[in-house]
Amino acid sequence: MAKIKVTKVRSVIKRPKDQKQTMEALGLHKMGQTVEHDDTPSILGMINKVNHLVSVETK
Repeated sequence: MAKIKVTKVRSVIKRPKDQKQTMEALGLHKMGQTVEHDDTPSILGMINKVNHLVSVETK
């Protein structure tokens, strides 16, 4: 299965609660933090919801 690298590039301050919870569920807490996930439909949906806050890179 393909991997995706997700990096937090914008803050969640003054964002709706659901976006904050999505970022936490992705494992992103600090600015500039990068996590690696499998390329699954559920992860892609979460990334799509907060795409303005993250940078995505495929491996």
